[in-house]
Amino acid sequence: MEAPPTPPVPLAALLADRELGLRLLAGPGEADVYGVHASEMTDPSPYLLGGELLLTAGAQWAEPQARAYVARLVRAGVGAVGFGVTPVHATVPRALVGACATQGLPLVEVPPGTPFAAVGRAVWRLMAEARTRELRRVAEAQRSLASAAARPDPVAAVLSRLAATLGGRAALLEPAGSAPSAPSATPTDAPPPGAGAGAAPGGERWAGTGPGAGTGPGAGPGPGAGPLEAGPAAGAVREALEALARRVGSGAAATATDSLAGTHLAAYAVGGGRVLALATPDRAPGDHTIASAGAVLLSLLTATRPAGDEAAALTRLLLDGDPADALAPGPWYAVHARGAGDARALADALGTVLLDPHGPDPRLLTDREPAAQPGWRLGVSAPAAPDALAAADGQARRALERAEAARAPLARHADSGFAGLVGGAEARAHAEALLGPLSPALRATLRGWLAHHGGWDRTATALGVHRNTVRQRVARAAELLGTDLDDPDTRMELWFALRWDTRPTPPVGSGD
Repeated sequence: MEAPPTPPVPLAALLADRELGLRLLAGPGEADVYGVHASEMTDPSPYLLGGELLLTAGAQWAEPQARAYVARLVRAGVGAVGFGVTPVHATVPRALVGACATQGLPLVEVPPGTPFAAVGRAVWRLMAEARTRELRRVAEAQRSLASAAARPDPVAAVLSRLAATLGGRAALLEPAGSAPSAPSATPTDAPPPGAGAGAAPGGERWAGTGPGAGTGPGAGPGPGAGPLEAGPAAGAVREALEALARRVGSGAAATATDSLAGTHLAAYAVGGGRVLALATPDRAPGDHTIASAGAVLLSLLTATRPAGDEAAALTRLLLDGDPADALAPGPWYAVHARGAGDARALADALGTVLLDPHGPDPRLLTDREPAAQPGWRLGVSAPAAPDALAAADGQARRALERAEAARAPLARHADSGFAGLVGGAEARAHAEALLGPLSPALRATLRGWLAHHGGWDRTATALGVHRNTVRQRVARAAELLGTDLDDPDTRMELWFALRWDTRPTPPVGSGD
């Protein structure tokens, strides 16, 4: 699974650091900081990404510029401003305090004894600590989801675990007109009004946490109801979630997100038209990774054909984190795919359920040698053992780019090095065109001469001819090719071409 993005640092955490001695002068103290940038420019906005704590000593700043200066920072999405007092300004200018208060931009005073570098170091330290906590949370969530998948009612258990981990509601939505994929505690009533062919849901399984436990339509096996059944906007939230589910269930997207009435909504394709639907009051950086793990498990648990050893392998991988222990010896092939078709149908065609449909190109893992598939361009790795899958993934990615460049339906991993950058057919065609003027005897002599780094005696001994014969043949080859054999670039190109030469080697001592 992909690592979650780095969480931001709350400005309040920096204000609470006594060693920094920062003091909030204006604006809200609840801002999030995504980085630090120091600038004395009157307009640093072109160099900002948004969310930064902008540090400045006001070296080129004048009070009449305050309102316009703050307005530019607000438009650039700056998270907060830290103004360092002394040596330029004895105090933070009142005009700047007023402009920040008016426009809602947090303004922090950086005292004389606090270097800007110390503020930056504190931000990066807090970000690293937050990222470590989030990675631990994601790892623990993946282990708990894998454990839930091993329970007697795995679909309900996975949904309940997802809802508890994300603090909201989780549902498995079936295609319209179908029944739930497994027995559900409390399936909902008929599909919502206006749900047409292919719309979701046809059947639902809900699990959730929060006030209102067990109330409202669709309350499922979880301990609570959560945001879908609470508040005046419940109907609008439900409609928005079902719209996301229809988009994902139709194959138009692998995932879709929205936000409405303070509720974060997300839908993930599970396969067979099924959709994992989520409604949560908050969305942490690692929630997408956790939800993706849940979607993969639900895909395996609800697959129309048993996943068999592959489902067990994924469970072991999530629990143990070691592909070498999770998978059979193989060999395995990593596949990168590009096309407009259904990625899960592609996985079925390649005989695997180990599919990552997220990202720009679907990625697959199969123990069958892949063949070209209609509507797709595939990059295939060399056969790999489970402990070499990371390298195989890189091979498949590079092979896909070669398939795109050649407009070929499938490209396999080539040898590493310079020779691996050119396909075999192209290399042989280049060799024949370059070496065409040379007879087999001249090619053999040139190959031996290059292999012995231009040594006349060693080449003659290896070929069983006189050294003068070697000199004559090499000179003749240079004349026919119209090139300078002392040029290292020429030697390199000839050596590459001779490696792909398909003409038979002549008998030793034969003429040119």
